[in-house]
Amino acid sequence: MTTKTKFSLVLIAAAALAACSSMPTDNARLDQAHSAYGAARDDGRTATLAPVEFKQSADALALADAAFARGDETARVNQLAYLATQRVATAQQIGLRKSAEAQVAQAGAERDRMRLAARTREADSATQAAHVAQADAAQAQQQSAAAQQQSEAAQRQAVAAQRDAQASQQLAAASQQQAGDAEERNRMLESQLRDLDAKKTDRGMVVTIGDLLFDTDQAQLKPGGRRPIERLGAFLGQYPRRKALIEGYTDSTGSESHNLALSGRRADAVLAALVDLGVSPGQLSAKGYGEANPVAGNETSGGRQMNRRVEVVLSNDDGVVGKR
Repeated sequence: MTTKTKFSLVLIAAAALAACSSMPTDNARLDQAHSAYGAARDDGRTATLAPVEFKQSADALALADAAFARGDETARVNQLAYLATQRVATAQQIGLRKSAEAQVAQAGAERDRMRLAARTREADSATQAAHVAQADAAQAQQQSAAAQQQSEAAQRQAVAAQRDAQASQQLAAASQQQAGDAEERNRMLESQLRDLDAKKTDRGMVVTIGDLLFDTDQAQLKPGGRRPIERLGAFLGQYPRRKALIEGYTDSTGSESHNLALSGRRADAVLAALVDLGVSPGQLSAKGYGEANPVAGNETSGGRQMNRRVEVVLSNDDGVVGKR
């Protein structure tokens, strides 16, 4: 890796720290991760000798800060903060190892220099033999010290590798837990949609409310017909990111303008009932379509009754409702 590349990576890590180190928290694990990162940064060897790992620790800390800022669960924030701390520790260990390696290399260069000097002195005068012996003794000490430094660096590297393995295991366990949680949420969602008698369509899940909720040619909800509305309100309250498009329809009896107005009032009545139940108005929109889009023929009373309905189209988790 070139000096320019290392310097660039250090600048990236510093920028990542500037983006997240100023965020106040009340999470002890996240504060510990920030403290560890600051210590590694101030040490200097970590950012210079382990720029890639130092940047990875900054990225991991940024993920933990982002989870905290979003209001993720404390366990999730703690997990990410712990991983960030482990990344910092790994970067520090690598920095220490490379520093030790540099010292060993420097000791080797010094050893070669001293040998050359000793040979020169031996060639010039036999009287310098004592000095050569002393130089050899110093070299032996340096070699011993270098060997000891290499051994210590190897031990630190082994500890860092073990910590990485533990962090990977914990990350895998967390991912497995998240997958299990997501599966459980999906099962719960499917059960709730079944309770609503929602049907899957090209536009998404649709809940159909028949005209039994209304008196003939009226748009006021009957008191005894609010149970489906209450179930729908409970669902939307539990999933605030989902939106609902409320569409009113009629049969072909009566004028087109009358039917359009009636269908709009009925859709608005359902919207108002949901708002009264505590659903956020921002989740709801309503529109009347009159006798358009029939689901059955208007030639029979049964077909006309099926066409007199209110359909509630539920969005996906991103709040997107399929277009008609």
